[in-house]
Amino acid sequence: MPNCEVCFRKCNLSEGQTGFCGARICAGGKVVAANYGRITSAALDPIEKKPLKRFMPGAKVLSVGSYGCNLRCPYCQNHEISWSREAMGYAEHAEFVSPEELVQMALGLRSRGNIGIAFTYNEPLIGYEFVRDTAKLAKEAGLKNVLVTNGTGSQKVLDEISPYIDAMNIDLKAFTDYFYRDYIQGDLGMVKDFIEGAAERCHVELTTLIIPGENDSEEEMRELSQWVASLRGKVPGDQIPLHVTRFFPQFHVTDKSPTPTKTVLRLADVARENLKFVYTGNI
Repeated sequence: MPNCEVCFRKCNLSEGQTGFCGARICAGGKVVAANYGRITSAALDPIEKKPLKRFMPGAKVLSVGSYGCNLRCPYCQNHEISWSREAMGYAEHAEFVSPEELVQMALGLRSRGNIGIAFTYNEPLIGYEFVRDTAKLAKEAGLKNVLVTNGTGSQKVLDEISPYIDAMNIDLKAFTDYFYRDYIQGDLGMVKDFIEGAAERCHVELTTLIIPGENDSEEEMRELSQWVASLRGKVPGDQIPLHVTRFFPQFHVTDKSPTPTKTVLRLADVARENLKFVYTGNI
């Protein structure tokens, strides 16, 4: 039985079996993306909504998503298309759009300020083949490519897509193994490796959603921002933008109050001890 090579799970799949993410399947003895070209969401968004603050500000970007995710954030705002069991309905009804069709769609929106394509909404890395194929065509057509991701991807996947990606916003959801392992069923080490590799290849901005009682200590933010500042890529680490964002209760996390605004502002100030570009969101 082949192993999936997208993330740390390395799902071992028998013929016809789908992996943890709900979007990769064993077919013909190989693990492939069952969600290839299956578009569940599309919108022409301001680039700042990704969020990207220091990449082509004022522009718009065609944002598209598929279904499935390799994390299980209990507060996910896109759980209908991300969590496997909720996303199953989308697997059958998602519209197929080829890479060529999507690029033509993006080109047709240039008159409305579109600069390219953003792969977002669900986790695009689990369908990296579609990202790679589409982004390559888009780049050849003079468009920009943006990736909005949780960063839970292997270096192999990064190598496949990075030649065609101009900018990424990567979630650095917390800075403790506990949060990643026990709260969202992820792997902090893989995310750190992905961020480090991405920062060497394209414009990178990071986002940390502050959840009361989970990742809201000054100590954790100080450690997180110190690590980001230590990175060496296309720009010095202290110039990598960090978005510190306010949490609102949703999905399975309804027993918490929204993050106090003062907490977000305080943690942003802590991050500024180490980073030059820190932005607050959802305030």
